[in-house]
Amino acid sequence: MRLVFAGTPETALPSLRTLIDSPRHEVVAVVTRPDAQSGRGRKVHPSPVAELAEEAGIEVLRPLKAGDPDFLDRLRALEPDCCPVVAYGALLPQSALDIPRHGWINLHFSILPAWRGAAPVQHSILRGDEIGGATTFQIVKELDAGPIYGVVTEEIHTTDTSGTLLERLSVSGAGLLAATLDGVEDGTLEARPQPADGVTIAPKITVTDARVDWTKPALHVDRLIRGCTPAPGAWTEFRGQRVKLGPVRIVPGERLPAGEIAATKTKVLVGTATDAVELGEVQPQGKRVMGAVEWARGVRPEGKEIFK
Repeated sequence: MRLVFAGTPETALPSLRTLIDSPRHEVVAVVTRPDAQSGRGRKVHPSPVAELAEEAGIEVLRPLKAGDPDFLDRLRALEPDCCPVVAYGALLPQSALDIPRHGWINLHFSILPAWRGAAPVQHSILRGDEIGGATTFQIVKELDAGPIYGVVTEEIHTTDTSGTLLERLSVSGAGLLAATLDGVEDGTLEARPQPADGVTIAPKITVTDARVDWTKPALHVDRLIRGCTPAPGAWTEFRGQRVKLGPVRIVPGERLPAGEIAATKTKVLVGTATDAVELGEVQPQGKRVMGAVEWARGVRPEGKEIFK
């Protein structure tokens, strides 16, 4: 099939590489978000998908909106049979959905109908799911509600962050997406409606959502920090300034008042509503990432000083 691939971040790269290498399909163009500021210097850079496409000599389309008339005209001229989508990051109007004869097929990083929305992997870790996965489905107007082609599953480890889980799912999901397109092309695969039961929503995790509440149980704190790693980054306040937190380790039987910091030469503990947690990496506001012991050596927390 002639494919126009839509995607933006690094998460989409395994799928794009797999489809570029496929002997059965031709990626004639990619659709991605416009170039944006990134990095410490806030310079304007193309998206990871745009960079890979340009390296491969594939046309790149960067519409401000997927309903822009010029974009729709170019998409029609490309005559795609199907448009696979992985983390594109923008809504697709019906005028765009109607162009490819096999529609737009999305790779979504959850086992639908669970965790429809922008942050399925983060929410699966926040809620303590033991199994995650990825689903291919036909895009319809309603959010992540289209009929399903296929699913892959992945065990969620107790040490997983949203970053490590998403990395694994992006690889296994790339194989699922390629197999889905193969089945659509040869007519052996038919989409099935999603179950009516089990629908959950996974809205974007904001910076405000990522603030640690030390009055919650240790398990909640652990899941919040892992779910927000690497983005948007879990954080707390110390002496009026933000401190970003990497994953922590629950210390069974060790108790401290909520938020209270206990630092020794070898570890830094913080109290929660239940067991204390041991800090891993931290990043003080405006500074580099460092180990918690190094951070404590510099700031010297006083007796019973707390995170807020």
